[in-house]
Order: sequence, then structure tokens, then C-alpha cells
Amino acid sequence: MATVTTNNLQVTAPDTIPTIMRAAVYRGINDVRVETVPVPRISAGEVLIRVACCGVCGTDLKKIHTGSHSAPRIFGHETAGLIAAIGEGVTGWAVGDRVMVYHHAPCGHCYYCRKKTFAQCSEYKRVGCTAGFEPSGGGFAEYVRVMPWIVERALVKIPEGVSFEQAAFVEPVNTVYKAIYNLGLQPDETVLVIGQGPIGILHAALSARTGAKVLTSDLYPQRHTIAAHYGLNHPIDASKEDVAAAARSASEGRGADVVILAVGGNALIRTAIDAARPGGRVVFFAQTQHGEATFDPADVCMDEKTLLGSYSSSFELENDVENLVFGGYRADFDLTRLISHRFSLEEAVEAIHIASNPCAESMKIFIQP
Repeated sequence: MATVTTNNLQVTAPDTIPTIMRAAVYRGINDVRVETVPVPRISAGEVLIRVACCGVCGTDLKKIHTGSHSAPRIFGHETAGLIAAIGEGVTGWAVGDRVMVYHHAPCGHCYYCRKKTFAQCSEYKRVGCTAGFEPSGGGFAEYVRVMPWIVERALVKIPEGVSFEQAAFVEPVNTVYKAIYNLGLQPDETVLVIGQGPIGILHAALSARTGAKVLTSDLYPQRHTIAAHYGLNHPIDASKEDVAAAARSASEGRGADVVILAVGGNALIRTAIDAARPGGRVVFFAQTQHGEATFDPADVCMDEKTLLGSYSSSFELENDVENLVFGGYRADFDLTRLISHRFSLEEAVEAIHIASNPCAESMKIFIQP
């Protein structure tokens, strides 16, 4: 039996894998229930992970609240844990290894992969981790089955001294790092990040590492206090200030060179476009639901503002992200400071409720099976 304890989080890989486990099962729109389900059985080329922790992601919440995916499913994809069992033919891994796992991996050779738009690869769109039912990540459960192509290309060993919680941020950090990397920010540029939830703070912190001046906007002063831990010191109180006007004031009247919209929904699209300077770029990061949004086409044509999208992670940036997250644990990038709530698996419904109704006191929500 292998037992690992980091940051007071003890996880055991048992000598005998149980046949049943607890999981938060999605049964329909706004209907998640903690149930007893079979432990997934692994086949050749696969591994079984005993989950230590899993972050609650906004994309999981959107699926739960909109019914965009069929039921039943077990969501959760920001997963870190311990290898509990290894299938035939798996090499380079051992029971007891501490790992985090991406739930997607691109094929690496299709048209989209050659163009480095990995999230559009058909292989990437296949989810390769499951706790049962249709593969959907599975991190909101005690055990997760990891399929062969994920084992080969998207299973990551956690270095000694790095906590499971810090490691679970690798996947969300990759999604943010991809957006910042593709922007090619310059030190003389001004960046406005709208929204200072965990993802917004990550966007702002990584933007600041390029040398750019970073403005942060949020309704809650408490979030600006947390952002300050990451060197972000140009807050805009969106509850009192005109965000677009503040961006112009901080950039010699031009507006921000880059505006990153890190808040879901379409309500702030107008604000984001208005806050960008002529010739500036506006990134939609959290607009993952289909629908309609209006904007002034002259902003794009006459003012030459560019609207960009960024979705999911980038396979080619995986090593850079691991170095950042794993190295940052000992330096200035301790991401566990973003965690406001930790819940047991039995409390998963409450965890999802709090994550779905953000307030001044809530940031990143973690489930610890």
C-alpha cells in the first residue's frame, strides 16, 4: 500500500482496488448527486488514478447548468492523484507515482495540429479520462481511468515537494498560458484583464511576467487583494469606476493594447471592445457557450480592433507550463493561494453550488475525494 501526504492531504493507493466508490454524478440540468458507482476497470495501456483533489472548472459548471451534455456523467478534469493500478504494457509508470492528468491530447499530425490549433484536432476533442459513463474527466470521483493515448502523451509526474493542489493547476494554467503566449505581449503594452476570479488572476499574472503593464478589473475589492499577492497593483473597481475610461486614463488616453475578457457570458463584450485602443486586440476567453452578441462592426473595420478567441490548452507549451507551475510552488507562483474552499466528495453538491454562485469570498473551489 502506497501512502503519500502533501499539504496535509493524505492519499493511499490500496493493495486491493475496491469494486465500488463514491462519485458526484450528473443526472440532468442542475442535478448532481453523490452516489455509489463501480470503480472503473482498466485495460491494457491504461492506468487507474486514486484522486487526491480536483478543481471545479467553469466549463464543468456550464455543462451542469445548461444540459449541453447527456446524462449520466461524472465531470471534473483538473485532477491530481496517485497511480493505483497499471494495465498491461504500460511502461515508465509505477503504482504510487504522484501524477496530474490532462483529459485531452492531440494526435500531433493532423491539419489542425500542424497549424498548432490543437484544440480543434478531432483526437483532442475525445475525452480520455473517465470515472464511469460517457468519458467526461471523472475527477469528481475517488478513482479515474486514464486511457492509452492520455497515458502516452498527457500524464504528468508531480515532482517531489509539489503538492497535489498546486499540480492540479497545470491544466488551467496551460489554457491561460496559451492565450498569453499567442498574444506575443511587449513590455511597452498595457493589458486589461476583466474579471479577477482564479482564471482572471492567472491571465493578469502571466501577462505581467512579459513586462507589460497590467490593469485588473473586478466588482470585488477582496479579489484585488488576492491579485496583489501575484504582483498585480493596478486595480479597477468595476463597482464604482467606468472600466473603459480607466483603461484610457492608464494608457495616455489610447485604451488598452490588449483586453482579455475572463468572465463568462456576453454582458461585458461591449466594455471589452470599448476599453481597447484603436488597433488593439480583444481576447474572448470565457465565451464558451453558443449564442448571439452584438458589437459595432466599425470598431473592427475603421478602428482596426482585432477580436480573438482562445480555448483549451496547447500541447506544445506543456513543458513550459510544468516548469512554471512546479517551479512556482517554491517561488512567487504558489497557486494554492487562489483556493478559497475545499470540500470532501460527499460535499460535492455544495461545492458546485458555491462555485456556480461566485461572491467576494469565493475563488477556486476544490473537491478532495
